[in-house]
Amino acid sequence: MDALQLVALVAASAAIAGLARRTPVPAPLLLVAAGLAAAYVPGVPDYTLDPHIVLPLILPPLLYTAAVDSSYLDLRANIRPVALLSVGYVLFATVAVGWLAYALVPDLPLTAALVLGAVVAPPDAVAATAIARKLGLPNRITTILQGESLVNDATAITAYKVALAAAVGEGLSWAGGLGEFALAALGGIGVGLVLMVPIHWLRRSLGDSLLQNTLSLLIPFVAYAAAEEVHASGVLAVVVVGLFLGHRAWQVDFATRLQEEAVWKMVAFVLESAVFALIGLQLPYVVQELGPYGIGEAAWYAAGVFVAVVVVRFVWVYPATFLPRLSARVREREPEVDWRAPLVVGWAGMRGVVSLAIAFSIPVVTDGVEFPARNLVLFLTFTTVIGTLVVQGLTLPPLIRFLKLPGKDRYAETLAEAQAQSEASQAAEERLDALLADERNALPKPLADRLRTVLERRRNAVWERLGAVNAVTGETADDTYRRLSREMIDAEREVFVQLRDARRIDDEMMRTLLRRLDLEEAAAYREETAG
Repeated sequence: MDALQLVALVAASAAIAGLARRTPVPAPLLLVAAGLAAAYVPGVPDYTLDPHIVLPLILPPLLYTAAVDSSYLDLRANIRPVALLSVGYVLFATVAVGWLAYALVPDLPLTAALVLGAVVAPPDAVAATAIARKLGLPNRITTILQGESLVNDATAITAYKVALAAAVGEGLSWAGGLGEFALAALGGIGVGLVLMVPIHWLRRSLGDSLLQNTLSLLIPFVAYAAAEEVHASGVLAVVVVGLFLGHRAWQVDFATRLQEEAVWKMVAFVLESAVFALIGLQLPYVVQELGPYGIGEAAWYAAGVFVAVVVVRFVWVYPATFLPRLSARVREREPEVDWRAPLVVGWAGMRGVVSLAIAFSIPVVTDGVEFPARNLVLFLTFTTVIGTLVVQGLTLPPLIRFLKLPGKDRYAETLAEAQAQSEASQAAEERLDALLADERNALPKPLADRLRTVLERRRNAVWERLGAVNAVTGETADDTYRRLSREMIDAEREVFVQLRDARRIDDEMMRTLLRRLDLEEAAAYREETAG
């Protein structure tokens, strides 16, 4: 892939993802469909997934940004269901899907079938969590899906390595495989624990938001490479570091946080868009590499593997949800759950680019031994990924609406936010009184009053969202305040530009003034979206 092809891929996928925001179709599905259509358009170059690029260069930043945005406390509170899905389910799916594929496909060796099982075992919950947030699913379901997606790739990659060694005759026993899995997992966690504190210290010590964000872009690659260098799980190392830094993000300065949020949103948007488009673009390569298998025969096998993948997930999810609740301790610690929540979790098992990247990494020949049915395994992986994205991805939103799961209690959330802001404002007011009592902090009365006014504004803003609305506009007083504030900011911004154009101020001064306005508008926007 040359530079022009790469630019074309990124530009086209970003444009399609932007278009998806104006439609009810989730962006991953539209991107995959566009990739499938573009694959046979004359003049479109061949885009073949390279596992040496996807795994070390694309997977780490996607994992990192997901980990930083995750809640460490929520994940810790739901560690049991997350572990059952990200570790237990992946291992179960590896064996169950592998055995079913072995029974379905004639002459497919069991070891090769287990490789297929490991490849298609890990769900990619990017689309699922996006849909969950958009439709307002309970926080616990969203947390479980997100937690599963953070860890399951590490389990699947390790299971794949064990099954691959058995398939090419390297004689690795299952006991040895479990030992290798344990070492990879513990090693990855260990590397993450070793790196997270010094990296956080370095971020805080740099004192320059530009340098801090440059370091931020390097962190996932450093963590992944360091773990892989000692044959540990790079995925787990990235997740551990990301969770720690996200949990401690409040300790870096505001400029770094503002820049970092914008940078990583852009990085995640570009990578996710390109990745889903790449999935669809693999169709010609996968079909032409089928070899001795006919399209009709391979399609029959693909349908069987797809059904197996879907059914096996439910076979695991329902017992894993309800059997632990036979314990009184589990019932006391975890909220009640009915049949609807595991149905959503089970149907949200869409596969993604990690499965394809692992499948493409299957060697054609290893130590003179040809991998059996590699072309078929690649085709079945591709059809499973496409099938789950299309079938489950399109039906998940209506399923969630049909089940009418209890969503977030917006009133309770706003009330909790108001109470927290009230306590914080009280502490700030006490600090301000103590500071102003010191003659070294003497301020003219108008400036001191302004500090108190800003504090009172923050204290009252959330409470006002609980109040009555304007009979004409339907807005709360707080909504109207923010709207008028933005109108005033727009007016100031226009004047600054006019002054710059008239050469009454230079560009550097204009950027400084606009930066202040941007921070005020960003604060207003965040408050509005939070409400």
